[in-house]
Amino acid sequence: MKVLIANIGSTSFKYRLFDMNGAVVMAQGRIERIGQAGSACPNYEAALGECLEGTVGPGKALANLAELAAIGFKAVHAGPLGGARVVDESVLRAMEEYRFLAPAHNPPYIAAMRAFRKRLPEMPLVALFETAFFDSLDEATVTYGVPHAWKEKDGVRRYGFHGASHRAASLRACELVGGTDVRHISCHLGGSSSLAAIRGGVAVDTSFGMSPQSGLPQNNRTGDLDVFAALYMMEKHGIGVQEMARKLASESGLAGIAGGTGDIRDLTAGAAGGDKRARLALDVYIRAVRHYLGAFLVELGGVDVVTFSGGIGENSAEVRAGVCVGLAELGIVLDEERNRRVKGEGKISADGAKAVWVLPADEEIVVARAVAEVLGSRG
Repeated sequence: MKVLIANIGSTSFKYRLFDMNGAVVMAQGRIERIGQAGSACPNYEAALGECLEGTVGPGKALANLAELAAIGFKAVHAGPLGGARVVDESVLRAMEEYRFLAPAHNPPYIAAMRAFRKRLPEMPLVALFETAFFDSLDEATVTYGVPHAWKEKDGVRRYGFHGASHRAASLRACELVGGTDVRHISCHLGGSSSLAAIRGGVAVDTSFGMSPQSGLPQNNRTGDLDVFAALYMMEKHGIGVQEMARKLASESGLAGIAGGTGDIRDLTAGAAGGDKRARLALDVYIRAVRHYLGAFLVELGGVDVVTFSGGIGENSAEVRAGVCVGLAELGIVLDEERNRRVKGEGKISADGAKAVWVLPADEEIVVARAVAEVLGSRG
């Protein structure tokens, strides 16, 4: 079975073609600046055309389209309609309904899925929603202190995201540590960041809430915020709903604190050069990671392995060190040299301490396996 996994951004299309007989990557690529001024790629249908041109035909990964079983997507938010499922109008309508909560994610995925259906109407499209890994969270964990009807009628509850990354980290962490009841805290740290508490491969908590704007402070998205702070500013300055949503989703987070970029690389350089707001943004970010790490240590009753994934988790020794400092009494101690020198997958904890690993995220293979399972269940 051969499946194409599409990773959709607001102006980008990354893809990997898998042969599921051995999970071999047959082809991969990236198309940038979709629909941007001066770009040769005006829309997602054109991007798909570029992808197929590069992968299908004589001497290419696929001899013809008949060899392709499905296209899979790492979709983000459709509210209670989660899991892995074939994309149809009901799925697209659910994604439309929740687009307000995922303005950077749902619109490009909806546009891409519709373009792919138009170009390849007979091809199965399968979405693995980022919320799927958190379907096992118990009712107390997902329930907010709001009128119960909000949850029952409108889906106002905690969902969790980055499910493919956390699932991939969990699978690998269980292999590394061994055993069937591994207590694992997965730290996916990047432009968008979250932590997950996992026991025996099953998620029991997450830093995310109802939207990807919650939890840790993101690159330019707010993270956790007292809702009345936003309501206060709306009332005081006459800010409307759409404008406040824009501010919280694009002018906040680390960029809002620092007054410019929210990129950890720039903040680290700025802090080293004496920029106090860059230093503050870094300190706020590390504190937030430690806050959830501590909460999940209590939730799990300890930890067997902590993992770092994502662009920051994999590449920032300073952030990893800041997160783990002072935790020796809890068994978490980094080896400074290992932490500084690690490239790709590697153990960074000191000998005799709780296991701490850097694990590059492999989200696409998680999506590919989910696609294969959905197709298999259809017979």
